[in-house]
Amino acid sequence: MKQLFDDVSFKCSKLVTKNYSTSFSLAVYMLSPSIRDAIYSIYGFVRFADEIVDSFHGYAKEDLITEFEEEYYKAFERGISLNPILNSFQQTVKEYNITDDLIQSFLRSMKLDLIKSDYYSKEEYDAYIYGSADVVGLMCLKVFVKGDDERYTQLKDEAMRLGSAFQKVNFLRDLKDDNLVLNRNYFPGVDLNSFDENAKTSIINEIEEDFRIAFEGIVKLPIEAKFGVYTAYIYYKKLLKKLENTPCHEIGSARIRVSNYTKAGLLAKSFVSYKLKLV
Repeated sequence: MKQLFDDVSFKCSKLVTKNYSTSFSLAVYMLSPSIRDAIYSIYGFVRFADEIVDSFHGYAKEDLITEFEEEYYKAFERGISLNPILNSFQQTVKEYNITDDLIQSFLRSMKLDLIKSDYYSKEEYDAYIYGSADVVGLMCLKVFVKGDDERYTQLKDEAMRLGSAFQKVNFLRDLKDDNLVLNRNYFPGVDLNSFDENAKTSIINEIEEDFRIAFEGIVKLPIEAKFGVYTAYIYYKKLLKKLENTPCHEIGSARIRVSNYTKAGLLAKSFVSYKLKLV
């Protein structure tokens, strides 16, 4: 039965989410059950593409990402793929009318990671973030508004700013690996070999502005999505605060994390704020 295979496919996307990101998985669990599978499928797709360019060292990454893209479009055309991640994603794309420009922008940024190490201008930086993060937020927004184009347009800018904030926090958190392992520097005008408090403060101020605008959109989200997105927002705000309180030389030499104990406390705090209608 095709339905059984589809169920297995979405469970595979959920498994990918749980194994690669406990924090995102927790946030998805706070969404309405009616939209969780769709968000899992989006995460599975973007995670696999990201893993190809970031982790599969010693393999033909260019071939893998090209084949991954080709297999997605075959899945979309046929309505099925024996790759369960692509099978679940193509269904979500069709059900929620996720436009192809979002998918192409995402894949374009992933491919840049194979050929580009430094971003020298704000235009390059913004374009990469749009493709690697903003469009993922827009894919999720398509699910959250369930095909309501007017509501999508109203919330589009704030969803992009939330995606930008999450990605920039990731860049700051992953400074060590990006610099020493992957030889990448996403921040224009910043020398990672002499990363100082002024550079860190400038980046944090930029992220704080993204979060400020993003919050204006969170409060307007449909009830099915609001608590889950707010949970992710609170977690990343806490991670940013921890990065702010960490000396710049430590950020460049270790990966800063939020403990599971702290995450549990943040979840409780988010739930109280949500129930008191502070969000």
